[in-house]
Amino acid sequence: MIRNSVEFSVYGDYALFTDPLTRIGGEKLSYQVPTYQAIKGICESIYWKPTIVLVVDEIRVMNPIRMESKGVRPIDYSGGNTLANYTYLKDVHYQVKCHFIFNMNRPDMEYDRNENKHHNILKRSIQAGGRRDIFLGTRECQGYVEPCVFGEGESFYKDYGEIHLGTMVHGINYPDETGRDQLEVRLWQPVMKDGVIKFRKPEECTQVRVISDMKPKHFDAENVESADQLLASWGEEGNG
Repeated sequence: MIRNSVEFSVYGDYALFTDPLTRIGGEKLSYQVPTYQAIKGICESIYWKPTIVLVVDEIRVMNPIRMESKGVRPIDYSGGNTLANYTYLKDVHYQVKCHFIFNMNRPDMEYDRNENKHHNILKRSIQAGGRRDIFLGTRECQGYVEPCVFGEGESFYKDYGEIHLGTMVHGINYPDETGRDQLEVRLWQPVMKDGVIKFRKPEECTQVRVISDMKPKHFDAENVESADQLLASWGEEGNG
């Protein structure tokens, strides 16, 4: 058990963890299970600061994997009508176990590396249902978060054995987390055993492809100082 580990349950009526191969023709088809990056995004909606990097350890699929197709009309900026089929996961429920590490590629945040503080804030944020809205893959799929004990409760896939899910996107490598000046995509072949998927850590993924060159974002100390001075002057004017 990792010292700063947390466990929570996330659920919703629909989810859309899009398989990028299905987006070429304007359609969207969900993966059978969420990607590492999708769960990490949910974790970051619960609580995130640039000081930390959230790491997803494993998920437990509670409900049977079911899909439902819907005809939707996406916005067509060139005019006219557009009709597309989106295939969603229906009635999803996952248990998640994750922890955080400090982002050593952000030396400017070294002063904020207080493990106990961030762990307690993360736990309180789970109790509150997250600091920001929770989305299950896409904005139209609202999700809900609450604390749980990982492994408790009945899973549909208990004693189901292994299910090989094929090649999936694992996640995205951003330069402010890797220290490399490039944007990368990770692939892997997950196996669900009795409803549980144990994720590889991002650095353990061997199938990594470069998407483009990208520089990490940095705070400009001069701009921060000038902004503070501007806010101070506004406060003085308001008090006057």
